[in-house]
Amino acid sequence: MSSTVKHVTFREYVREALKNATYEVDHSLGDISCVVAEAPDLPGCFTQGENFEDARENLIDAIELWIMAGLKEGDEMPIINGCCLVIAKKDLEEVKEREEVLLV
Repeated sequence: MSSTVKHVTFREYVREALKNATYEVDHSLGDISCVVAEAPDLPGCFTQGENFEDARENLIDAIELWIMAGLKEGDEMPIINGCCLVIAKKDLEEVKEREEVLLV
């Protein structure tokens, strides 16, 4: 089995994180409930909303913020579903060079 990593754009990376998202209804406040959404591939990345749709929209924002904060701090982004975030044109050029070497 091949362990090839696919390099993806910011938008595609967010989509990959959303594929593994979990959603759970929280009834801990009694009559008031909310939906808690988490991106398990991104430690500490979670949020909530009044319903599933709100929680999903809030999670998209949380994922984007998590990534941007990590990049600002120089953190390496985790590989999600075999996908790696391309963060600079230089990275993309290196990927293309490696692919060309593999094709030769």
